[in-house]
Amino acid sequence: MKKSYLILFFFITAKFILQYSLISPEYELHRDEYLHLDQGNHLAWGYLSVPPVNSWLAWLVKTLGGSVFWVKFFPAFFGAMTIVVVWKIIEQLQGSLYAKILASTGLLLSVLLRINMLFQPTSLEILLWTLIYYVLILYFNSEKVKWLYLAAVIFALGVLNKYNIVFSVLGIIPAILLTRQRKVFVQPHLYGAGLLVLLIVLPNLWWQYHHDFPVVHHMKELTERQLVHVDRFDFFKSQIVFFIGSLLVILAGFYALLFYKPFEKFRSFFWMYVITIALFLFFRAKDYYAVGLYPVFIAFGSVFLAHTFEKGWKKFLRPVFILIPVLLFLPLYNVAFPNKSPEYIISHPEKYKKMGLLRWEDGKDHALPQDFADMQGWKELAQKVDKEYSQLSGSGRTLVLCDNYGQAGAINYYSRKGIEAVSFNADYINWFDLSKKYDNLIRVKEFSKEDDELKETGPYFESSKAADSIVNKFAREKGTTIFSFKGAKIDIRTKIRDEINEVKHRD
Repeated sequence: MKKSYLILFFFITAKFILQYSLISPEYELHRDEYLHLDQGNHLAWGYLSVPPVNSWLAWLVKTLGGSVFWVKFFPAFFGAMTIVVVWKIIEQLQGSLYAKILASTGLLLSVLLRINMLFQPTSLEILLWTLIYYVLILYFNSEKVKWLYLAAVIFALGVLNKYNIVFSVLGIIPAILLTRQRKVFVQPHLYGAGLLVLLIVLPNLWWQYHHDFPVVHHMKELTERQLVHVDRFDFFKSQIVFFIGSLLVILAGFYALLFYKPFEKFRSFFWMYVITIALFLFFRAKDYYAVGLYPVFIAFGSVFLAHTFEKGWKKFLRPVFILIPVLLFLPLYNVAFPNKSPEYIISHPEKYKKMGLLRWEDGKDHALPQDFADMQGWKELAQKVDKEYSQLSGSGRTLVLCDNYGQAGAINYYSRKGIEAVSFNADYINWFDLSKKYDNLIRVKEFSKEDDELKETGPYFESSKAADSIVNKFAREKGTTIFSFKGAKIDIRTKIRDEINEVKHRD
């Protein structure tokens, strides 16, 4: 037992080391992270695009000092805990130490390295999916009702983290009905557990009700602008790539659930996968929505293969299956992560272009992968806004208004002047402080013609100018301009309220 947990500790340590080493110091936080971190400054029971749990983590990051170390700690921690839960699943399945090492290696060197880089709800979501499946196994092994209530708590926390976890239960219910485990539906405590879920998520439902259910608008917008373009064949290809080093292990898990006698009581898990994937395909879900499905099947497959490789010539396959994820990961290490400087990538574009990493959402190839370019230029923006803010704030209250959530969040994260930048984009539309009159305005505009902005906004102020812009050639926001407007001739709050109302009722 001591040896087993020493090895587990090795995997946890390796996970943290890898996560912190995969991002070169030349890169800053990703634009999405700034929004999630700023939610910690505006705690609520819900937000326009996500439920509240990630904002609680953001508040904790802020309490701990707000450094990049703590920003990156929590996704790395959730990734490490996913390995721990799979380790515990294998124990429940009576798996050997080899099975644990095989599964842990596959999880360590997988898409989770990429997902666990960023401070966003997805890392916790994958952990919670895995926990739900673990608790189901505990219940199937013991039929103790306490596991039903624990599953309810985990699911409720998942709903408060990311609504996508609802698909896990939509897959679980019909899958169990297809097997002998359907007897759970006559268990009164199952419905008590359902009531517990409702009680836990009620505050978020109440928030949704009082804000006209923005989740419905968000899903409609997501469907019309993004999901409608999802290619189902590409979705399938991604499922193979996500855990490419453990593909044979996952397939072995599917086989074992259907034909391996010791797994007979867990056969519903096979149908959980089939039904959940079918639902994702029907709704044209993004490929990464399904990542939380796979850790438990890596556990099943690892236990089955460990048993298969126990005797005869098959023993020689044991190290081979450990090496497969390692060998497949090595070529990805140098291109799939921002661990090379922008200068290096620009001078060695061939391998990045070959893998399609230089193609952005506009369909064109650029100097850096889009995600990497989204991690550049933010400090520069905040420093330049701080400089202009210092000059304006001596003559009155100054509003910093940005085009998008990345700009606003980055300014608020890096600012040394206590700026609370806002935007008509994302959750920032609810965070305007219009209780006081503003004398000055700093307008951060992306790809704007100077004359247009000065002509449009300048007449409402005594003086106006294009103060500065982002010049970082690697930044996706390169060219974003900082406009400075001093001495408001009108109460600009009226125009801001009109714009807020227009945006909120646009659809």
